[in-house]
Amino acid sequence: MSIQALREQRGKIAKSLQDLVGKDDWNEADDQPKYDASMAEIDRIDAKIERIQAANDKLAEETRTDALAEISAKKGRDGGDRGLEIYAKWLKGGDRALNEDDWNHVRNAMSTTTGSEGGFTVDSEVANSVLDALKAYGGMRSVATVIQTSGVGGMSFPTSDGTAEEGEIVAENQEATDQDISFGAISLPVYKFSSKVVAVPMELLQDSNVDIEAFVNGRLVTRLGRITNRLFTTGTGISQPHGVNIAAQIGTTAANGSSQVTAVTYDSLVNLQHSVDPAYRERGTPRFMFNDATLREVRKVKDSSGRPIFVPGYDMGNPQGAPDRLLGAPITINQDMPSMAANARSILYGDFSPYYIRDVMAVEMFRFTDSAYTKKGQVGFLAWMRSGGNLIDVGGAVKAFVNAAS
Repeated sequence: MSIQALREQRGKIAKSLQDLVGKDDWNEADDQPKYDASMAEIDRIDAKIERIQAANDKLAEETRTDALAEISAKKGRDGGDRGLEIYAKWLKGGDRALNEDDWNHVRNAMSTTTGSEGGFTVDSEVANSVLDALKAYGGMRSVATVIQTSGVGGMSFPTSDGTAEEGEIVAENQEATDQDISFGAISLPVYKFSSKVVAVPMELLQDSNVDIEAFVNGRLVTRLGRITNRLFTTGTGISQPHGVNIAAQIGTTAANGSSQVTAVTYDSLVNLQHSVDPAYRERGTPRFMFNDATLREVRKVKDSSGRPIFVPGYDMGNPQGAPDRLLGAPITINQDMPSMAANARSILYGDFSPYYIRDVMAVEMFRFTDSAYTKKGQVGFLAWMRSGGNLIDVGGAVKAFVNAAS
């Protein structure tokens, strides 16, 4: 069965589950077994989809047989981006593989000269592809506001919390009173991230049937994606990005002795939702964020009628399916969120668009052929990028649930 057919099957089951959970006359004795059986079937389908997708990905990786020249030519035909062709040449042969015209293109594209020997300042087409690929890691880039700048100078955003301000009634012939607006500023600095060095066998570089560009980019993007997502989630803001889970205000804290050290109750989730001002809940797409272990616990939570509160997402018209929902809000799984434990900020809820991620467009790649690699028959690659993140908000757009201390 194809992935599309499996997704359609999953969608039908999820739709019936939503109808089951949403009916007025929920009967736990009769309806809970139906819910459990349907959830088990959805889990089975999800596992099968994951296996098929993994097999497809492995097959695609193993069958990358187009020559670099053909790949570059195709990219040139499709997007007219000569920069990618030059980048592929540089990955395979280093600085000496580029002719004068190639270097002129690089300098013109970047409005600068290349770095020290072995360095390659990737032009905007390649930089965009790297930054776009980072969206696949962790979840933060999929819900945050991502901006790109050409420089690394300081950047500050003005802030003002007007949620407690209101107008007034003024009697005839009376003056209006004063109430100034208070402003603040939140900075959005960038930090330098390293991919760490990737060592590539010379045989791989010499094989023209291997897409070296995809191989190296994929490995470097994975490493950069993991470190940046972790810090965009839990960074302290001291010599590193200010993570959303640290910057967010506390919405609700579970009481000690409430069995919520490694769990959460329906009431706590409702309290967390309503700790976010309606002005934020009604704009954008407010959502829950937590890791997969927390999702496992959330799926066990029931309301006062014994009705499960977790509803699988469904959308027959969406090839990727719709997100799972909790109390009517979509869920974003972020594995860098803390697991439930004493005093852990394990669940976030709110509008994540005020979390800004700032990328500096220049991505710098280095190619090492010194003796440390040569004696092993390898060439080393290292990528540098500069990025930063902060929650540009003072009114409480995102709130955190904190587990009980004991």
